[in-house]
Amino acid sequence: MSKLYIVPTPIGNLEDMTFRAIKVLKEVDLILAEDTRTSGKLLKHFEISTHMHSHHMHNEHKTVENLIKRLQAGESIALISDAGTPAISDPGFLLTRACVENNIEVDCLPGATAFVPALVNSGLPNDRFVFEGFLPEKKGRQTRYLALAEENRTMIFYVSPHKLVKTLAEFVHYFGAERPVSVSRELSKLHEETIRGTAAEVLQYFEIKPPKGEIVAVVGGKVSEKESKKDRERE
Repeated sequence: MSKLYIVPTPIGNLEDMTFRAIKVLKEVDLILAEDTRTSGKLLKHFEISTHMHSHHMHNEHKTVENLIKRLQAGESIALISDAGTPAISDPGFLLTRACVENNIEVDCLPGATAFVPALVNSGLPNDRFVFEGFLPEKKGRQTRYLALAEENRTMIFYVSPHKLVKTLAEFVHYFGAERPVSVSRELSKLHEETIRGTAAEVLQYFEIKPPKGEIVAVVGGKVSEKESKKDRERE
């Protein structure tokens, strides 16, 4: 039976690959990979010989129609990204939407994604949160910050290492120097690290120690004056 499988892959530690993910990747007719060179190393490690095609942000608009035809013809296809769960700040949404529109079954396997451990590690409230992914590069960046300045839920951002110091400085400017921030980098890898503190403190840390690796920044939501007063009374 034709089906699109969304298959998460490890964000660093290969031991996070699930038995089910390996089974699916071995059994499908085709694997769509964000970067076939990166995914080729993963497939080789788990002795998966299924044929791969490239499917990334630069070609996904052009390939969706043909992939839908292949699924309608009875093939089963798995979609993976370089790391983590496809469609979370990675290609995947367009193909998933097209499958839904064409009544093709979609099965998303549970598995690795960077923002969940970063959120839990932060120690910030995680009963309600908003995932922002990567902020706009230039156009719309300030507008997004101004909207988020009033957000009272915990906020999660993906940040490139060379833009972390700039982003933390923007957190100080738009959210305030005392806003709680947690930065996790290299999750599940050998040099995993989580730095917590105020926006100003975390900025100062990374100004001295330039960051490397994959980064997730978690920011506490705006606390109302009423809630702030209650916290002070408890202290």
